[in-house]
Amino acid sequence: MTSSYSYPELFLAGFIFTLPFLYEKSNVFRYYLKFFVYYAYVLVTCTILLPVVLLYPRDVTNLIVASRFCRYASYIVGIEWELRGMEHWDNEQCYIVISNHQSSLDILGMFEMWPRMKRCTVVAKRPLMFTGAFGFGAWLSGLVFIDRLKTDRARTLMREATERVIQEKTKLWVFPEGARFNKGSIQPFKKGAFYLAIDAQIPIMPVVFSQYYFLDNESKTFEPGKVVITTLPPIPTKGMTRNDLEALSELAREQMMEVFNESSKDLVVQSKIVV
Repeated sequence: MTSSYSYPELFLAGFIFTLPFLYEKSNVFRYYLKFFVYYAYVLVTCTILLPVVLLYPRDVTNLIVASRFCRYASYIVGIEWELRGMEHWDNEQCYIVISNHQSSLDILGMFEMWPRMKRCTVVAKRPLMFTGAFGFGAWLSGLVFIDRLKTDRARTLMREATERVIQEKTKLWVFPEGARFNKGSIQPFKKGAFYLAIDAQIPIMPVVFSQYYFLDNESKTFEPGKVVITTLPPIPTKGMTRNDLEALSELAREQMMEVFNESSKDLVVQSKIVV
């Protein structure tokens, strides 16, 4: 009697049956699967929402709509977010928001915050604009894409974005470290965000993501975990000049480092107790 199953079907069935075993036993498999599911979920959601955001092109409130759906990716990959200091957000005030940047997972934390912080857009690297439906949807939602290699053009775009922030009483989110860093610290800041805040005389709003103790890109580890996102009181820049730029940058980083260390320490201790 000949088998009614083809070799591809048998291979697929075998692969499906081994998935639970691989997920349970292999850190590397779990790491890549979680990122794949995360990116796929956000990409599909953005594609579905494109007709909606097309109705209001370049409107930052599109990000609130997207966040209500994309935030469920956190549950899928096992991340819990705790928001602290949200009382510092004033929807009638414009800010230059600065935060530490540890992973592409940061956007999931921002999805948790958007319904509360309302009008806020983000400065992102230009290559993200060409990531299919996600990039197009982000552009339609008012994200500011800059090419850091084209310094003059990047500065012009940032100035234009700041003018829009003031006119529309919104917020501009910047990652002043300039690159992702998940090594238990916060890197020294680049000065662009502080130039903008001082020149426009608008406050700096520091936001701190606690350490992603559950994520390690070198060992390819991605376990369930919790992140505390703390919004600090805004730092006024009224009366400051560019001579105050270095002091402003250091003040913001010192405040953020203190909160980062405190919130991260608590979570790491809790995770060890659970284990």
